[in-house]
Amino acid sequence: MDASSSILHEIEPIERETIRRVAWRLMPLLVLGYFCAYLDRSNVGMAGPTMTPDLGFSNAVFGFGAGLFFLGYFLAEIPSNLFLNKVGARIWFARILITWGIISGLTAFVWSDWSFYANRILLGLAEAGFYPGVVLYLTWWFPSYYRSRMMAMFQSASVISLFVGPPIGGLLLYMDGLLGFHGWQWLFIIEALPPIIMCFVMFFLLTDRPTDATWLRPDQRAWLNERLSSERAQREAIRKYSLGEAFRNSKVWLLTLSWFGLNVAGYGLIFFLPLIVKGLGVPAGFVGLVSALPYLCAFVAMNLWGWHSDKTGERSWHAAGACLLCATGLAACTLIGLGHPAVTMIALCLAAMGSQCVAAAFWALPSAMLTGAAAAGGIALINSIGNLGGWLGPTVYGLVKDATGSTSFGLLCLAGAPVISAIVLVVVGHDRRTERMLVRK
Repeated sequence: MDASSSILHEIEPIERETIRRVAWRLMPLLVLGYFCAYLDRSNVGMAGPTMTPDLGFSNAVFGFGAGLFFLGYFLAEIPSNLFLNKVGARIWFARILITWGIISGLTAFVWSDWSFYANRILLGLAEAGFYPGVVLYLTWWFPSYYRSRMMAMFQSASVISLFVGPPIGGLLLYMDGLLGFHGWQWLFIIEALPPIIMCFVMFFLLTDRPTDATWLRPDQRAWLNERLSSERAQREAIRKYSLGEAFRNSKVWLLTLSWFGLNVAGYGLIFFLPLIVKGLGVPAGFVGLVSALPYLCAFVAMNLWGWHSDKTGERSWHAAGACLLCATGLAACTLIGLGHPAVTMIALCLAAMGSQCVAAAFWALPSAMLTGAAAAGGIALINSIGNLGGWLGPTVYGLVKDATGSTSFGLLCLAGAPVISAIVLVVVGHDRRTERMLVRK
């Protein structure tokens, strides 16, 4: 029997009670924060079908501008995560939330391609650090045995936003003409309010470290601190990385390449899914609802994926398998074509499931080898450079779509990237010795 599965029969009551209380206290705040984040970074896709003709944008201009979010994200993410490691999550997450909420609302007032480009870069600068900050924050609170399922729970906020956001966005588009604003302008204005509200919720309710958790009993705080300190000591006994060593480590750079490839496909699909659905002949009023279906499937799949990764203690094959599922779904769309909309939607569901399942197992790989400032910087490096794939994917898809007029060729271009990601993840592998040591504690 695998060591990580045998522990299911060895969990003591204090561990079960402590983890349950920590999860119920912290995870809803993190999930709500990321829901706001994903809503504000991806609502441009819902606005696209009406925004692009109103502003006179081509598919290439829209795809390039939508992806510029990740340029700003790339520039600020490593400094942001290092700063979070110094000042704590409560203050820094609150700062991130309010700045990106304001800038997201200002998207409603772009008037040209260059103002759109500038706004998307500023949005990326403002939001940088939230996602990798949460990945780091989870290592401060949850032992390794629980991290994949907690990461899946956190990541599910993005999927919730993707299947709740489009129908809501579709309703907001019906406000077209109210007070002289277009529907897509109302979409950006109204959806900017949740992160501003969450700024204050996060500031007053989030707790930085287990030592500050007055809402845990003293014996629970002692158990959690001891367990996390023990895990950190075991990792550092195998190898303690400095920040510079983490930046030079070959495995960190291979993981960066893998995350880059996954985001090429994932964000290309996110930003253009409403336009693809519209091309299937779906009436304008139902585009948002139909666009939500792939992410409803992904929500179920990713939580099962994360739970199974924790249960088995296996990470790299879980992440690689999800990449291949994403690639298979995208490639199937090119073979099926738009003439079979129902079957094409099934393929799009597979692609969305694969792209969203990766994260749960993926982030357990760097957090199993890095600690302290090295973890803060290394995780931020992987996410910042890897997320540039979120710029490349929509840009390539937009250029191919404009040049060929074909959705199939665009999706085929996206499908190759997660295949490379899967190969890299298998090459990187995972140190099962470390995982078993930590699971048995």
